[in-house]
Order: sequence, then structure tokens, then C-alpha cells
Amino acid sequence: MDSIKTIFKIGKGPSSSHTMGPHKASLNFLDYLNSKNIKASRIKITLMGSLALTGKGHLTDVTIKEVFKDFLTEIIFDYDSQTPFHPNTMLLEAEDEEGKILSKWEVYSIGGGEILIKNLDEAKKSQEKLDAIKQERENIYPYSTMKEILNYLKKTGKNFWEFIEDFEGKDIWVYLEEVWKMMKEAIENGIRNEGVLPGALGLQRKASSYFVKANTFTGLLKKQTLIFSYALAVAEENASGSTIVTAPTCGSSGVLPAVLYFLKKELNFTDQKILKALATAGLVGKLVQTNASISGAEVGCQGEVGAACSMAAAAAAQLIGATPNQIEYAAEIGLEHHLGLTCDPLGGYVQIPCIERNAFAASRAYDAAVYAILSDGNHKISFDSIVDTMKRTGNDLPHIYKETSLGGIATINEV
Repeated sequence: MDSIKTIFKIGKGPSSSHTMGPHKASLNFLDYLNSKNIKASRIKITLMGSLALTGKGHLTDVTIKEVFKDFLTEIIFDYDSQTPFHPNTMLLEAEDEEGKILSKWEVYSIGGGEILIKNLDEAKKSQEKLDAIKQERENIYPYSTMKEILNYLKKTGKNFWEFIEDFEGKDIWVYLEEVWKMMKEAIENGIRNEGVLPGALGLQRKASSYFVKANTFTGLLKKQTLIFSYALAVAEENASGSTIVTAPTCGSSGVLPAVLYFLKKELNFTDQKILKALATAGLVGKLVQTNASISGAEVGCQGEVGAACSMAAAAAAQLIGATPNQIEYAAEIGLEHHLGLTCDPLGGYVQIPCIERNAFAASRAYDAAVYAILSDGNHKISFDSIVDTMKRTGNDLPHIYKETSLGGIATINEV
């Protein structure tokens, strides 16, 4: 299992798989051409599967053209081709003036801004299965299941954040410090900003008004509204194409920051404690990504908002004093109660239903943490089992409910 740094990526929204992934792939392809001294005059990009079906709403073509601004660039939206390795597939081709292909890559955007590259210039490296490509990623952890990690913690007496430090090294705290800084900035910017979000939906921002209303309330109502406002703030910043942190994706980026920011303000936790909770959240997200998926195009929104809720629940539980078993339980609850959640963005925008889902998942994550800490940590269904169930559920979902905008809410005609 590779670093939790891959779960937390700082970049511009609105989509980790449709914006950040293609942007990264384009930059890598450009760097490759330069390193090989390949003199291309034209770049042709073919978007397939979910990248084609919802690419325009996610600004996929815009972010690609920004990278290849010095080339004659053609972007093809191929709605019909099969994508056997991953539903977010893009083909990058560099051509000379006569149209001869000089270099060709096939890239899979697997969620959270992560990409896998098949360099078709080197046929011997062509893989038959996506799993084989995934294995090429650097593994720094000797364990890849929650059960194995809990056994390690029981044997050593350590907590999740200490386990992470053991294998990531102390530099992980420097990285997470920057992540936390950007999360806070996204919340504060989102609360301050008002107006209509970009795109054809004409959706008004709500975070600012919710924050104002929260401060006119008291007690439980105030707390609930503050959590909503923080999650909305980040989700709206993401929808506007501003800088956010994937947690684990752009579309679910508001859940974890909202819960951490709320608890810091409410209970005066130090930044050091927040960073430890952030590390635990990253580990939970990495386990979901490793053993299932965090890509809405692959498993639906359960892999994005569901995983984010699981991460936030684990982080919150740790902050309020949970044992490792209670933290695992909180993470399990957060994911279990999002099973089957579809990814059906209206118009291909990360706005409806995505923004509201961030707010409700943040609230649910907090509830999951409280519920878990009231228990003794023993429960019937393990986190590992729920991750496997989520993967199988995602495989069973019809493709129209997996970030294609062909089914569900995406087909409502009232808007």
C-alpha cells in the first residue's frame, strides 16, 4: 500500500478524476515528449467512458487545452468505445505535420487525482489487467487491510497515527500541515464568497448564508448548521474551480475539513492533534482506494462521499478519545450507510447532488464517531468487509449511475 499523501492532493476543482487527473496526465505526456526530444506539431486527445460523457461539465477539455496551449490540439469525446481497464480512460497521441503518430499513451484516471499510465510506445510494457498496473505503485506499508493494522496496533500498543509515522517517517507531518492549511483556507474562502456558481445550472452558493444563520442559533441547531456551512464552503469552492484538497476526491472534498474544522473550533484542539486525526483519515481513505475504489466512475458516489464520511468519522472518533477498535467502528459506520449511493451529477457538474451530499455526510460522520465511542468497539461487520461489499456493490451498479449523467438525478428535467 502506498503513501497516504496520494489521498490528499492540493489542486483546483471541480473533479479529481475529470479535471486533476487529465491535467496531470497531460503534463506528464508533455514532459515525456520533451525528455525524448519528440517534436510534435499536433496533440490529439480522445476521452472515453465517463471522461467523455461528463467531461464538458467537469471542464476536462478546458484543463487539457491549458497544458497544450502551444500545440494544435484536438479533443475527441468518444461516447461509444468500451473501456475495459477503467471507465475514466484517455488516449494521448502526438503527431507530426503529416499526421504520423510519434508517441501514444493510454491513461486511466482512477480517482483522487491519481493516474495510471500505459505507454504504448513500449509494447512490452503493455498490461492485460488494471490490477497489474496498480501493483507498479510504490508500496511503503507492509499491511493493506484494517485487520492487519489493528493487529499491529494491539501488538505494539500504538495508535493509528503512530503506525503511519512508523512507515511514512516524520516528514509526513510537514506534508499534512500544508494539507490542513489549505483545507482551512478553502473553508474560510467558501464562507466569504457569495453568488452563482459557474455553469448552466445557475446554482447559488449557500455556505455564507448558512454560516450567518448558524451564529443566530444556539445549542444543537447551531452546531449542526456550522458543520453544514463548513462542508458547503469547501464543496462550493471546488465547484467554482478553486483550490481545494482531495479527501479523497474533489467531489467529496468538503466532508473531512468540515468535521475537523468544527471540532477544532468547538473543542479547541491543537493543530498537532488535528494533523494526527488527518493522518488516520488518510489511512482509512487509502484502505478504501487499495481494496475497492474512490472513483465515482468505477463504484458510484459511495466511493467518494461514502469514503469521505468514513475518513471523517475515523478522524473525529480519534479526536474525541476513541480506542483503535472504536475508530475502526466509526469508519465502518461511515461507509456502511452510504452503500449503493449513485454518482449521477446533473449536467455533469459537481454541484447537484454533490454539494448537499458533502454537508449531510459531514453531519453523518460526526454522528458515526459519537455512536462508535458510546460502544465498546465490538461489532459484527468489520471495516474490511464493508469495503469489499462496497466494491461488489459498485460492480453491480448499472453504468448509468456511475458518473455518466445517463441516469438518476442527472435525468431530471425540472432544472
